[in-house]
Amino acid sequence: LSPGYFHRIFKAHTGLTPRGYATAHRAKRVREALAGENSVTEAIYDAGFSSSGRFYEASNAMLGMTPSSFRKGGAKEAIRFAIGETTLGAILVASSAKGVAAILLGDDPDALARDLQDRFPNATLIGADAEYEAIVAKVVGFVEAPEVSLDLPLDVRGTAFQQRVWQALRDIPVGQTVSYSDVAERIGAPTAMRAVAGACAANKLAVAIPCHRVVRNDGAFSGYAWGVERKRKLLAMEQAA
Repeated sequence: LSPGYFHRIFKAHTGLTPRGYATAHRAKRVREALAGENSVTEAIYDAGFSSSGRFYEASNAMLGMTPSSFRKGGAKEAIRFAIGETTLGAILVASSAKGVAAILLGDDPDALARDLQDRFPNATLIGADAEYEAIVAKVVGFVEAPEVSLDLPLDVRGTAFQQRVWQALRDIPVGQTVSYSDVAERIGAPTAMRAVAGACAANKLAVAIPCHRVVRNDGAFSGYAWGVERKRKLLAMEQAA
């Protein structure tokens, strides 16, 4: 079994190279350790990092914040947010210092606010000012006119595999749909359809990362975190644009 052949087979099943898979596994272990009783240093070495320096070089991409803040559930992290209205219902937009970290859709604004609190349990949530209302207006405008690009920085937090899936979703043209197996093929992991579906379900940036453009192999609509009918309406709006 040659190294090249092994790499191709491994990537086809996991969507990652062996090195990328090891990095993603270490990142998962360190997140789990930081959520427990371990100190930051213990979590780093228990996860398999050879030095704290190597971990800190990649920590922002893995965690979206400093390790100490992650361990405290986002403590001291400021999250600005506001709730608006679209033809799809209520929309909540939330941002960290890095960019838009969550776009949530729903029918009940209070439920959206609770959802945000659950996602960032110890962060300081700050209500919108006039400057942030302009950001929310851009997102609302993107929902209503999907042919216009959303030119805003995003704070995309996820595993290495999820990031690959989400980038593939962002490459799907407006008005088009693809299947889960199509996405798996595009990221070089043709057998990872279930993992692709899991990455779609984990997306918390509705419309910005268009998981609504992924359908079943037979073209039928499958589950959507913000409701299948909302997914149907989103696609209809995009196809009419």
